[in-house]
Amino acid sequence: MLCRRQFTQLSAAAMASSVVASSCSTDNNSYGDAVSQIWRHTNIPPANEMALQRELVRYATLAASGHNTQCWKFQLEDRLISILPDLERRTPVVDPDDHHLYASLGCATENLVQAAKANGLESTVDLGAGESIKIHLEPAQAVSSPLFEAIPNRQSTRTDYDGQPLSNEELKQLEQTATGTGVNLMLLTDKQAMEKVLAYVIEGNTLQINDPAFVKELKTWVRFNEKEAVCKGDGLFTKSSGNPTLPQWLGNRLFGMLLSAESENEKYTHQLRSSAGIAIFVSDQETQAHWIEAGRCYQRFALQAEALDIRTAFLNQPVEVASLRPQFATSLGISDYRPDLVVRFGRGPKMPRSLRRPVGAVIV
Repeated sequence: MLCRRQFTQLSAAAMASSVVASSCSTDNNSYGDAVSQIWRHTNIPPANEMALQRELVRYATLAASGHNTQCWKFQLEDRLISILPDLERRTPVVDPDDHHLYASLGCATENLVQAAKANGLESTVDLGAGESIKIHLEPAQAVSSPLFEAIPNRQSTRTDYDGQPLSNEELKQLEQTATGTGVNLMLLTDKQAMEKVLAYVIEGNTLQINDPAFVKELKTWVRFNEKEAVCKGDGLFTKSSGNPTLPQWLGNRLFGMLLSAESENEKYTHQLRSSAGIAIFVSDQETQAHWIEAGRCYQRFALQAEALDIRTAFLNQPVEVASLRPQFATSLGISDYRPDLVVRFGRGPKMPRSLRRPVGAVIV
């Protein structure tokens, strides 16, 4: 995102501007109202099976997704929910092989499974041979868990943490929760090991920011103010990463001018060095099924972290840049495997929320 100092220099002009930030209608819903409606547990028990399935979909949409694209669609049938990729929400520059897209579907799957269990439904996840994920639902004893309770509280917290280490017991809980089939978790807490990861983050970030196609694609997913965030219901809200809001016209004009590798690298350096550790999710194979499983493992990790009042945020540059990824894997001692996701963690403050599209917009 943009350098906070540079944004701040322009905030006075932004506040004085009378230009409308976005032309879309928000039906007079404020950002605060949207946050309250989106990030919550069920207020009223669903009246029937279809209403319950829609509520499970709502929980699923609270999962993480690359650039907050929400690259998923849902089909509802009798005791069956299918999750499909929404290919119109691909990010082909940063994610040319759709790795992050399918990992995002895995994140949504895990949220849905956790919510189903809490609502008296046992889930069987079938990846099958196609692109859809089929989740079969059968009545069972309702069992709520700390992971389910954490769903409305989890966020990718893009700010500095407090720099304090976690206890061995906390690290053990995170590791156990994130274990998956064909996906392994590496936890790095040694400062020297974390500095090696930081070097790859900086190298990857520099390559990305210096790529005009990457910057152009990133800008399409940035939401520069509350009205635009509420209107679109997706994307990267500037305030969520600590940047002031701007009118859309001004943000679009300044984005490419003020975004620099130097300022971004400085920010990532502070953020990583303030973290308690780094989690790296590693797949045994490069298949869609493994990427989906990696997403499920990450989502459980993030929910368990939230249950322990621990923040998480992605640092995926070393795995997003294809030319850098093999070098990164070799540096980790896993040259025969693909590192999927890189996540920093630690304790710190919450940030303003990203938003989500309505359930009706994702059901087909």
